[in-house]
Amino acid sequence: MSQLLPQSAGPAMISRRKILYPLSSSLRHYLYHFGRQSEIPLVYDDLYGFTGSVPYINPMGEETLWLTVMYPPEIMEALIPKLTSIYATLKIGGDLSLADHLTVDRIDFGSFGNSRPFRVCIRNLFNGNSDYYYVKTADASRLYGLELEHLLSPNRLNYLVNGNTLIEEHIAGVPGDVFLRDYLKSRDLNKVRIAKEFTKFNERCFIRLLGDMRSVNYVVDITPDFEEIQYRVRPIDFDQQCYEGRSKTYLAYHFDSNKPITRLAFRALNRKTIAQYVEEERAQMARRAKVERIRLRSLLAVMQKDSIAPDSHVETLRKDLAAYYPGEDLSHCQSMGELTARHLEIMLR
Repeated sequence: MSQLLPQSAGPAMISRRKILYPLSSSLRHYLYHFGRQSEIPLVYDDLYGFTGSVPYINPMGEETLWLTVMYPPEIMEALIPKLTSIYATLKIGGDLSLADHLTVDRIDFGSFGNSRPFRVCIRNLFNGNSDYYYVKTADASRLYGLELEHLLSPNRLNYLVNGNTLIEEHIAGVPGDVFLRDYLKSRDLNKVRIAKEFTKFNERCFIRLLGDMRSVNYVVDITPDFEEIQYRVRPIDFDQQCYEGRSKTYLAYHFDSNKPITRLAFRALNRKTIAQYVEEERAQMARRAKVERIRLRSLLAVMQKDSIAPDSHVETLRKDLAAYYPGEDLSHCQSMGELTARHLEIMLR
């Protein structure tokens, strides 16, 4: 875990729904320049025209927080070609001749999240295979979160933006809360490897100031290797990119829902090994930042001028971080973007 923050700090809390921030013209120009802007149909508002809903039951027969929504026949008839064309743009470069056998199998609505997402299930009529993508409100801090994940993490993200509509590719993996409930006590679990990955995930989120990594906001990708199983923890919610005012909200191990994996990590790893894995992650992120330096510099330049959090949050986080960096000057940081850029500079130099 991060060596900068005290172990005695209390649990992190996210008490209120995050404010949504519009995309500035500079951010839209950045997205256009780097291929994220697309002339996809503006469907987010259309999807709100559902007339009924039922709780979505997962394949295990369990009720979830998602609602499967229904539309009048004429509305659904108009939605299907729009939604399949979005999928074709996201996945196959917009070649609609390769998408005429695709249809919309189901649309789910998540009223629980800041982004109030819609999850669209696309089914291949030839073989029955299904895939998913998400339709969300385009929010500035969420876009900065997606870009920083793409540039600084070992993962690559596929998403598109047009107007107020954000399309995100599905990130596959076992939901964090399900992993902690069903996998953590398995006899086949490699405790050291999952402890190592959670330690690196915690550090990765802190370095780029991605908050609210409760167990429902990340997935665990499980990959069989030639001898052992490999794990990778991946965030799936980027709403809280440098938004909260308290530094502990950017550390996954401070959330109550992550206590089981946090306890396992401290039992499986000694402090010297934790320090090694933390330094590994910083070194790897520093290499990625160097490779993507032009794009990262462009993103941070736009981000530093943008307003993506209340001024009170900026002031509180500036004080919090200054307390952990003796001798480092953060007084000039007047925005979350400036704090993020300075934080990255200190952590990765």
